[in-house]
Amino acid sequence: QAGLCPQAHPPVVLAAPRCAGSRPPAPPPTPRTHPTAGSPSPTNVTSRMSMPTRTNRASTLLATIALLHTASAAINPAVRRAFHSTPLPLQKQHNVLQRRTRLQRFPMRAVGGKQQPQTVGSQVAINTPKTNPYEEFIQSQFQQGSQKRREREPTQDVMMRAIDEQISLMNTNRELTPIKLSPEQLEHAYKVAEEITDEYAKTFSLGLRLMDEEKQKAVWAVYVWCRRTDELVDGSIATHITPTTLNRWEERLDQIFEGKAFDELDATLADTAAKFPVAKAGFKDMIEGMRMDLYKARYQNFEELKEYCYRVAGTVGLMTTPIMGIAKDSKLSSQEVLNAAVSLGIALQLTNILRDVGEDALTRNRIYLPLDELESFGLTEADIFAGTVDDRWREFMKFQIKRARHYFEIAKHGIGSLDPKVRWAVWAAGRVYGEILNSIEENDYDNLSRRAYVPRWKKFALLPVAFVQTLLM
Repeated sequence: QAGLCPQAHPPVVLAAPRCAGSRPPAPPPTPRTHPTAGSPSPTNVTSRMSMPTRTNRASTLLATIALLHTASAAINPAVRRAFHSTPLPLQKQHNVLQRRTRLQRFPMRAVGGKQQPQTVGSQVAINTPKTNPYEEFIQSQFQQGSQKRREREPTQDVMMRAIDEQISLMNTNRELTPIKLSPEQLEHAYKVAEEITDEYAKTFSLGLRLMDEEKQKAVWAVYVWCRRTDELVDGSIATHITPTTLNRWEERLDQIFEGKAFDELDATLADTAAKFPVAKAGFKDMIEGMRMDLYKARYQNFEELKEYCYRVAGTVGLMTTPIMGIAKDSKLSSQEVLNAAVSLGIALQLTNILRDVGEDALTRNRIYLPLDELESFGLTEADIFAGTVDDRWREFMKFQIKRARHYFEIAKHGIGSLDPKVRWAVWAAGRVYGEILNSIEENDYDNLSRRAYVPRWKKFALLPVAFVQTLLM
């Protein structure tokens, strides 16, 4: 039955998850005994008075820390206010004290379990029974993942299968099955999605203003789902995520496409999938990309890296192209346009990788660079961790930047076949990201100790440039 899942939980902000091996709660203090005869000494009086005071102070401190963590989990004060501004059946207010008491009674952990996910904003957390995340991860990796990786499909085959499914759905006439929510509920849900998109993708969100309202809302819904999925493995709870977590997130996706929403943000995607010919393959491929981040921290060649880039970013092009629409006078086939959309996602992800090489290596022990190419330039992993920027590294970076720009060019060729109203939004994002590559060059290819970025004034200066370029496409 379409509509809200009856088992949905109201969105709440979870306290810090306790991982396996955390220190257990301290036992209650042993009661002091006092002399039975005579008046207690001043020392005894002081001891009896100081114990409750210290306990109260400790409790107050712990409560303050919990509240500070809760505040930090919110994506933005403005977004948080929007999320909690209008109580609805999809969203209920919760007393902070009651919520904290419930969390103390039932420990929460952001790993897989039987209970349903609870969400706030773009954050996702899942409460679970007491299991060992490390043992669960090892068992899943070696008993299930190894066999799957040995039988890994070529990246091009994975991409073409998803593209073919999307084309098939776009060419199918189907009856719409809108979600059974009141207009007020759905409007509030999309408002929250808009706030999140504005916060995390300002340039892209600005470009979306040229699109029709229904298309804007649909892109917001897709973006927010992608953001929430990414935060599972790259957000504040990433260290507690296991394959089971992603399995349950994928099951939740299946139910969304069946018209069952667990919260108001799910409802926006369910409504979008009912109104637009959006295939599920791209969403599932993205979840598979998140699984790769759980067990894979090195990439032997570009074929492996390209698969990762397709799954975590190229899939966004598959999700959004049927929403944005292909121009009626397009000289390219639907397959060529979708391939260009995937190429834009790959170009954006390659740019992210080149921008964050040093940060990924030092803070996450991840190297998203082809190791065989690294070796061909006479470099090793040790050079990355040592922050060595010499002629070898500069030549290596020139090669990587040239490849990223090649994918931007493929994308630009396809953007001209999109609906004219959406071209500026898409190409503006690509144009701004392309400037990051220029910034790396200006930093003398030092992306190990310096982070390339585009100043805000330059971003705004690029918007009219991108607009003119789209008129010439």
